[in-house]
Amino acid sequence: MSATGGGATGAHEPDGFDVRRVVQVIIVGRGGEGWRGSGYRVSGDTVLTAAHVVRDAVSVTLRFLTEDGDVTELSAEADPVWEDSEVDIAVLRMARDVGSGELYAAEVPPVRFGRITQPVDCESLGFPKFKLRLEIGSSELNRITQYRDSHHALGSTTPWADLRKGTLEISVSAPGSDPEGRSPWEGMSGAAVWSSGYLIGVVSLHHATDGPGRLTASRVQRWYRRLSRAQIDELSELIGLPTRAAHLTRLPPPPVQAPPADDDPAEALAREVSRQWRREEEQRRVHDPFPLPLRFRCTDRDVFDHWASIRKLPSGAVAQPLPLDGELDQIVEAYLSVPSCRLVVLGEAGAGKSILTLRFLVDWLDARAPGDRVPVIFSLGSWDPAVTSLRGWMCAQLIRDHPFLAARAEHGGSLARVLVDTDRILPVLDGFDEIPNGLHGKALEALNKATTMPLLLTSRPDEYNRAVSGPERSDVLTAAAVVELEGLTVEDYADYLTRASRPVRGGGADSTVWDAVLARLRERPSSPCTANLAEVLRTPLMVSLARTIYSDVPGQDPGKLLEFRTPEDLQDHLLAAFVPAAYQLEPTDDSDADGSRRTRTRHRRRHWTPERAQYWLGYLATHLAELKTHDLAWWQLGTAVRRSTRMLVVGFLAGTALGASTGIGNLPVDLIGTKHRPGFAIERGLLVWLLHGLVAGLVFGFVYGFLPRGPASKPSTLRIQLFGGVRQDTSEIVRRFVLGFGFGVPSAVVLELLDRFVIGPLGFDDGFSGGLRGALLFPAELGFGAGFALAIMAWLETPIDTSSAISASDLLRTNRKNAFVYMLVWLLVLGIPAGIAIGCSPGPVGEFAPGPVVGLLAGLTFGIEGAFGGGLGYGLSFTAWGQWVALSRMWLPLTGRLPWAVVAFLDDAHERGVLRKAGAVYQFRHAQLEVHLARTFQERRTSRRSDSPIMAEREPLVTESASP
Repeated sequence: MSATGGGATGAHEPDGFDVRRVVQVIIVGRGGEGWRGSGYRVSGDTVLTAAHVVRDAVSVTLRFLTEDGDVTELSAEADPVWEDSEVDIAVLRMARDVGSGELYAAEVPPVRFGRITQPVDCESLGFPKFKLRLEIGSSELNRITQYRDSHHALGSTTPWADLRKGTLEISVSAPGSDPEGRSPWEGMSGAAVWSSGYLIGVVSLHHATDGPGRLTASRVQRWYRRLSRAQIDELSELIGLPTRAAHLTRLPPPPVQAPPADDDPAEALAREVSRQWRREEEQRRVHDPFPLPLRFRCTDRDVFDHWASIRKLPSGAVAQPLPLDGELDQIVEAYLSVPSCRLVVLGEAGAGKSILTLRFLVDWLDARAPGDRVPVIFSLGSWDPAVTSLRGWMCAQLIRDHPFLAARAEHGGSLARVLVDTDRILPVLDGFDEIPNGLHGKALEALNKATTMPLLLTSRPDEYNRAVSGPERSDVLTAAAVVELEGLTVEDYADYLTRASRPVRGGGADSTVWDAVLARLRERPSSPCTANLAEVLRTPLMVSLARTIYSDVPGQDPGKLLEFRTPEDLQDHLLAAFVPAAYQLEPTDDSDADGSRRTRTRHRRRHWTPERAQYWLGYLATHLAELKTHDLAWWQLGTAVRRSTRMLVVGFLAGTALGASTGIGNLPVDLIGTKHRPGFAIERGLLVWLLHGLVAGLVFGFVYGFLPRGPASKPSTLRIQLFGGVRQDTSEIVRRFVLGFGFGVPSAVVLELLDRFVIGPLGFDDGFSGGLRGALLFPAELGFGAGFALAIMAWLETPIDTSSAISASDLLRTNRKNAFVYMLVWLLVLGIPAGIAIGCSPGPVGEFAPGPVVGLLAGLTFGIEGAFGGGLGYGLSFTAWGQWVALSRMWLPLTGRLPWAVVAFLDDAHERGVLRKAGAVYQFRHAQLEVHLARTFQERRTSRRSDSPIMAEREPLVTESASP
């Protein structure tokens, strides 16, 4: 590492260390005393130095050196244009002195700033006292002058020294002792510290106890923790400092790797996660008008591990706490400062934990380099640690939300499993408190088994504290630091609510509907009603609800918020008023990640009344409470219906599909292939419809109701692709064939017995039974046909690609397409062999000789019966899409519990901010809103049932109205 002389590559290109921009700062104080320091020119007219160097200065002179040793001096404003004594940095403004035009004309590229994550080499150029030299003038003048020459200090530093103070400890070659007993490093203060061409610190005061071989520097990375948002913005304008710590260049840089392949699953996942959550951040209006200023601090609760374990120190080392206090946009920097890479964030309900995880994910992805871990948000409420391992559950969630990860990896296992096992995923575990009661201890045990897994976990404080210190008496989360979110103050949200409201102009200054309320909060904070409002608005959730109700909806007066006697009453009011307010507003446009507008619900925009919307949302919230989850999945909506009802609905639809297809399919056969009258064909068709449908309904209904609901109840994360793609294992294809054969043969036997021993004796034998040969061939054909149909489908299935982020609607459409392809495959697999076999039969078929016409007729009949009877029956009973159609698209809307356009309603609720998207599922924007809606729904249902005995037997019928 060495200083560069040229460096300037253009006025707008960031540059590294340039000796021509190093400055000696010469100070004259109030008492006439003088002292020296160092600095670095960071822009055309500003110099970065240490704050203590220019403290109490009345005169400042800047001395520039060249590589040839020439000196240029000019003055600077005595008062720094910016300074902060806590981080010990200051910015000086250069004056335009006579003769400094050439210096000003020189191009000054921006400085590059960095952060260190491992020990690195570093350098600094300054003017310390031990470089004091004598210069003897000409013999005529006989004058001796003193000056300080430059010193290029080469050394090393580490991110793990001086953690509590937050400074850099720089190891350098020690100079000799000072004859006056002063520090030999006097005058080095203010010098910029560089590593790999990036500015990582500014030399600060030298501590005598460190010895002459150690320098202390103000660490750039720590500025984001110690300075306010406004101060960082000011520094960004003055010296080009990035506005976020995550945008600092990481040092040392990651190893040079070949560019990731286009099919690298980690990079594909990073792109998809970025698209998904940036869109969600926009939908949640996080930046409208600006993010609320969330703050966090090290918790005072006894719920964290030993600091030595958190800092990964060797045995016997004395550990000091890490300074982890910060603001929302500093969460990545706080996480990176934890050597164990395990951080817990505690916060009360609505305190902003989900927004913090979203900010963490987006900022991490902004600074992420190829090969880094990919942050993925996992909602812990769906994890049962008593049943599923942490890594297994994470893999299942990844495949659910990102189906392309279901593809098999080169060495076996899914891509999701490979990413988890090779530490390519950074789990952001949101909602530890949402794990079912009694399982928090097991969850902590599972997390502690993965001691090397980096993670960020969020939880409410009480639930986490009980898991650690309560009856479960679990251990703390190993090596994890714990921070806690602080509540908002009136100054935090006053400007937010004001700028989110429509300005009222007239005469004087602009005003808003919030002015009187905010004035009351500032002037009378102790009055009961005002204190209640201040208590409720401590959480970002309640602030955002208040904004929607009183800022977004015209004509609302927030003065009503000062009328509630308790914080609980006020909170209930905001929760109750939110949904009606949201449905008085037009939803925002929902565009795909590539900017194209979604058109499936735009052609006919539905407008649901607030009352109906609240009822349906209450039903959905109750459904989630019964499932003990917060994930609203379309394939689980029907599970809220009683098992017996589900069996009847599925059996009825499956039986109707099979009965109708076989009954109708017999009509052309009997009309053309026999000499019976048309009435016979119709009567026989109705009988076949009835009996086949009854048997099929009973079989499908009982199979649906009593077989374990395994993968069949989950949506397929695969799509149908004829050519290309990653195919299923041969074992899966064989398994599907065996399943189809095992189901087809008994079904055919039952239908054959029904035709021969029920329909025939009733006088409806049409002569197409085929005798003994037919009795043997039909079960074989149906068994092999069903087996081949399922095997072909298994062969056609390939994981969904990564061209666009998956959503609930995307997954639903894919499953619907798969179901129709299933029907087509059943038609071909059953129809073609039947047509060939009957068309080439050596003997007569009914009244006809074998031939192509008979073969075509038979093939078409068997194909249609197979498509609608086998394919549709199988789809309704054993696929998520079929159960969705039967229960969520038919039964639940028919009984008034959901609208007919369920997906359009869910999408609309998401656009209005009532729901949020988390991969392939929806969630209510907050658990508090979900609980409130479920409680309101239950109270309404209980009231209706108590008023009318009829309501005890069925749900109230609510019809949907839609307008274009």
